[in-house]
Amino acid sequence: MVHVEINESGCRGCRMCVDICPTEVFEFDEPARKARVRESEDCIGCLSCSYLCPSKSITHSDFPVVKNFYRDLQFCRKKEAFL
Repeated sequence: MVHVEINESGCRGCRMCVDICPTEVFEFDEPARKARVRESEDCIGCLSCSYLCPSKSITHSDFPVVKNFYRDLQFCRKKEAFL
């Protein structure tokens, strides 16, 4: 099973991980203004969230090493200004 974590001290609150995740692993904690892992068990190991995270605060473990099959490049291009 894939395990995903967010380093809270590094999270900028940009919500990119929440927006890009195809299986809704993340949710946004409004009071803390940070993303958090909602359902780690739903992670499919596409690594799109860690690829997009501007602060590199998302880490994965126990994922199969295969070519990442999900990366929404159009979404990434829209977010380049933020990075």
